[in-house]
Amino acid sequence: MEKSPVLSLRNASIVQGSHRVLTDVNLEVAVGEFIYVIGATGSGKSSLLKTLYADLPLESGEGRIVGYDLRNLQERDIPYLRRQLGIVFQDFQLLMDRSVRDNLDFVLRATGQMNRSENDDRIDNVLRRVGMPTKGHKMPHQLSGGEQQRVSIARALLNDPPLILADEPTGNLDPHMSEELMHLLEEIRASGRSILMATHDYALLLKFPHATYRCANGTLASTVQRTL
Repeated sequence: MEKSPVLSLRNASIVQGSHRVLTDVNLEVAVGEFIYVIGATGSGKSSLLKTLYADLPLESGEGRIVGYDLRNLQERDIPYLRRQLGIVFQDFQLLMDRSVRDNLDFVLRATGQMNRSENDDRIDNVLRRVGMPTKGHKMPHQLSGGEQQRVSIARALLNDPPLILADEPTGNLDPHMSEELMHLLEEIRASGRSILMATHDYALLLKFPHATYRCANGTLASTVQRTL
């Protein structure tokens, strides 16, 4: 039996305030699929992702993500939706006054998971998965940019989400660190997770080719992915 897509948008409009950013968006992400969204700054990539994690409302069209109907999403359901998503930002968004472990523990407690032993096990597991098993005691300022982004990916994996939304995750990294991060994301996809990644780093698309959509002129359209 074929699995339902983890994300499906049909004839959707992406709106920020009174401005319609993207119109007639059709996008589907299957289980275990990696998809890029590319486009210039201001073309709608971030607004699209914000709509998917319910920071912006979906006001027209149809949208389902990890089992939730975005058009009929109640405010009380938003925290439960976000538990099913791993969200990775360009600027890491770590709490600078807490250690790596305390950053991760804070997220678990904020989502209602209060069992200390289970939380410790989850934290150990995600730090191993991102290649940082001995860095839990470090403060964010003691880590490189690439290491900080690995912590943010560990944070995104805490609730074992079926879908990762990554908004310019390599934007603050040098080319070497960007490639390391992409290898990590590829490993995560190979484990059965789906990834939707917004980026303007076209060099990555050549080295790590996947299906690609472009935001431009108020639309989202599939592109022909060039491979090496």
